[in-house]
Amino acid sequence: MRFEGSFLNVKPDDKLECGICWWVYDPTVGDDVRGIPPGVSFAELPDDWHCPGCDAPKHKFMVLGA
Repeated sequence: MRFEGSFLNVKPDDKLECGICWWVYDPTVGDDVRGIPPGVSFAELPDDWHCPGCDAPKHKFMVLGA
């Protein structure tokens, strides 16, 4: 799977930001809207997971810089 903007070397603890609405997926928090518990990395999200903010697909997410 490729991520728009930045997709190389995605680490399990990386936060990723939606390129459409800027919602941030933080693996330490998970996603209450879609029932993803804390501790699930972005790479482990189901293929059909979409942004809870705007319903964008996973490939619209970018790794946040440090």
